[in-house]
Amino acid sequence: MEAFILDFGNLMLRWLHVIAAIAWIGESIYFVMLDNSLKPPQDENCKKKGVFGEMWAVHGGGFYHNQKYATSPGTLPADLHWSFWKSYTTWISGFALFVILYMVNPEFYLVNPDSSWKWAAELSGWQANVVALLFLVFGWVVYNELCKRISPNMERDGMLSIAVGVMVVIVAYLSTQLFSGRAAFLLTGAVMATAMSANVFFWIIPGQRRMVNAMKAGEEPNPLDGKRGKQRSVHNTYFTLPVVLLMISNHYAFAYTSAQAWLVMSLLIFAGAVIRQFFVLKHTGRTEPGYLVTGGVLVLLTVWAAAPTVGAQKEESQVAESQANTGASTEPEVSEPLLAEDVGAAIEQHCLGCHSKQPEHPGFSAPPAGFAFDAVSQILSHQAKIKEVVANGYMPLGNTTNMTKEEREVIKNWAE
Repeated sequence: MEAFILDFGNLMLRWLHVIAAIAWIGESIYFVMLDNSLKPPQDENCKKKGVFGEMWAVHGGGFYHNQKYATSPGTLPADLHWSFWKSYTTWISGFALFVILYMVNPEFYLVNPDSSWKWAAELSGWQANVVALLFLVFGWVVYNELCKRISPNMERDGMLSIAVGVMVVIVAYLSTQLFSGRAAFLLTGAVMATAMSANVFFWIIPGQRRMVNAMKAGEEPNPLDGKRGKQRSVHNTYFTLPVVLLMISNHYAFAYTSAQAWLVMSLLIFAGAVIRQFFVLKHTGRTEPGYLVTGGVLVLLTVWAAAPTVGAQKEESQVAESQANTGASTEPEVSEPLLAEDVGAAIEQHCLGCHSKQPEHPGFSAPPAGFAFDAVSQILSHQAKIKEVVANGYMPLGNTTNMTKEEREVIKNWAE
C-alpha cells in the first residue's frame, strides 16, 4: 500500500507539472506570436491613445482585437491580467519531482561512477545532492550575471546570446562529468528552466509592477523595465523547445549513454533554438527555411554523435564469443559476488534482453535508464529498484517476457 500511495502521489505531481508547463509555455508562445504579429493601427483614435500595434484574429467562432501600447495607456483596469503563477507552479512541481525521483536515491540516479573526474565518481549520495543543488543555483547566477554585465541596457543582446550559448555548452559538459546519464540531461534542462522561471520572478514581474505603479501614480514608467522584461522573455522563448526535449530525454537511453552525451545535448539544444527562431520570424511575416534546414542538420549531427559504433560493437561481440569458447577472460580476476540460482535465472530470462550493454531487444540500442546487468555487481547495485519494479508489475514492460507470479515472488523475496 505504501508503494501504491507513493506511485499515485508521483503520478499526480507529474500531472500537475505537465499541466502547468503546458499552460506556461502555451501562453508564452502565444504572446511572442502576438508581439511579432502586431501591425500599426489604422484608426486615428487608436494612434492618439498611444496604441503601438494591433492584431485582429478569429478563434472559436469569435473575433478578437488585440492592441499594444508603447507608452502608458490612459487608464488601467482593476482586473489587469498577470502571467506568473504558471511559471512558478511549473518550477516548484518540477523541483519536487526531482527531489522525489532523484534526490531520494542519489546513489542510483545522481552519482556518476564512470566520471573521468575521480572526486566526482567517488561522491556519496548526500554529496551528490549538494552538488546538484549548487549546480542549479550557480547556473542561474552565472546566466544572470552574463545578462547584467554584457547587455545591461539591452544594447548588446547579440553578444549576450553568444555568451549564453557558450554557457549552455559548458553546462552540458559539466553535467555529464558530475552526474549519471539521465540526471545530466535532466539537470542541464533544469538549469535552463530555472533561468526561465527566475527571469519571471526576479525581472519580468517586478519590472511590470514598477511600470504599473508608476502609471497609477501619474508618472512615466522607466522604459528599461519594459526592455529588460522583453530581453528575458526572448531568452525564455528560445529555451522552451530545448528544455522540453531534455525533460523527456530520460525515456531514450541511447542519448544519455552515449560517450559524447554532452555533444548530443548541445546539438539538440541548438537545434531546438534555431527551429524556434523559424517560427518567431514566421510570426513577423518572414519565412526563412534556412533555420529549419539548420535545425535538421543539427539533428542529423546528433544522430551521428549518438549512434553506437558498429565496429566497436562487432569487436566487443567477437571478444565475448572468444571468451565463451576458450573460457578465458580479458578482465582481471576479481571476486565476483554470486546470485541465488533462481534469482539469476529470472533476471537472465526477463531482464538481460534489454538491460545489457548490447541489448538483444530490437526496441533498444542502449540499456533502458542506463541500467546494464552484464555483471552480478551491477545487478546487486540496483537490487532494491529491481525488486520494486518487478513486485509492482512495472517490469518487464507489458510483461512481454511472460514473467510468472512465482518468478515475481522469487525477486520480491530476494534477500539483501
